Amino acid sequence: MLDNPRSTTSIDESSLRYEGWRIVAVCFLLATFGWGLGFYGQSVYVAELQRARGWPTSLISSGTTFFYLFGALLVVFVGEAVRKYGPRICLVAGTLAMAAAGVAIGAVREPWQLYFADAVLAFGWAGTSLAMITNTISLWFDHKRGMAISLALNGASFGGIVGVPLLVVMINHIGFANAMFATSGAMLVLLLPVILVVVGRPPDLHGWQAAAKVKPQSSTQIRCWALRDIGFLTVTIAFALVLFAQVGFIVHLISFLDPVIGRERAAAAVAVLTAMAVIGRVLFSMVIDRLNQRLASALSFLSQAAALCVVINLHNDYVLIAACAVFGFSVGNLITLPSLIVQQEFDSAAFGVLISLNTAINQVTYAFGPGVVGALRDWSGGYALPFYLCIALEVIAAALIMVRGTSHTKTA
Repeated sequence: MLDNPRSTTSIDESSLRYEGWRIVAVCFLLATFGWGLGFYGQSVYVAELQRARGWPTSLISSGTTFFYLFGALLVVFVGEAVRKYGPRICLVAGTLAMAAAGVAIGAVREPWQLYFADAVLAFGWAGTSLAMITNTISLWFDHKRGMAISLALNGASFGGIVGVPLLVVMINHIGFANAMFATSGAMLVLLLPVILVVVGRPPDLHGWQAAAKVKPQSSTQIRCWALRDIGFLTVTIAFALVLFAQVGFIVHLISFLDPVIGRERAAAAVAVLTAMAVIGRVLFSMVIDRLNQRLASALSFLSQAAALCVVINLHNDYVLIAACAVFGFSVGNLITLPSLIVQQEFDSAAFGVLISLNTAINQVTYAFGPGVVGALRDWSGGYALPFYLCIALEVIAAALIMVRGTSHTKTA
């Protein structure tokens, strides 16, 4: 795939009056609900359904695994959908699906209904999470794309830090079902008018429309090419390994820290990690577009590996919290960097399809992270073995990400 020379444009992406920044605000709001209901909300659903229905944790957790895997299958086609139907229709569809999923989860009475609700949730996740946000923002931004995506994805952290506690408070006051119905209604009321008013026709930053007429290409051809290209594979596999380790570590962090430093300080360590993810994303957004993204990724991987090594071997309260802060600093950026590498190295017309494929493969991989870490913990009797595995994966990924590859195939 040939790299296209950067097209010149009169659009000033750094201007606060540029319409693209309003799109960033929409995507921030979308990410708040998408991650709040689709990602962080899973821990709430497991606890509430187990309490209300008395179902085994394994039954409810298997629904979560189904959600991640089915969602990954849908995410593959997000870029194609945005290119075919436009961002406004896709954002509206994602919002409606996520709201419908919230209603379905609140109405669950039987196990089969849980799987149905998780299937609807997968559609909502595909239409409100990383692939949709990066595809949408890429239509308005080129030179400031890294900053735009980073700022929009702070909504994901906001959904975890503020959205989930609010959901828990609502559940305590009005019950699980009513809280889910109210949250879904709030999503519709807040998001739909904003999308319909703000999201219009994107500028043709790269001459995609003209290029498509001259050199038509199918999404299937792009995907088949990508799965044979060294440059794309090194990006995808490296981030899949790191996200596997990252999600596995974070999910088990409180379980690891609780007997070491106590529940309160363990919770504080998680809060510090989450806060540092936001700080790291904001600070990184100021320079991310000027960096060598592969090198920045490798250094981020190694910083997480070093933090994990400290967590395993040193049990001082403040040292552990500091190590969690170091680990968290790069957490947010690891979902931004793949799109920037794809933007830099591959044909702009294929961006949507490539980043959707990358996101889907990553999601399939990290869906198994918590389970594998937990199984190794049970088998070995402690967290040292699974966390050392995570360190090994981070180091391997740091080496792999530096392999760019040299062959490119035409997109004809």
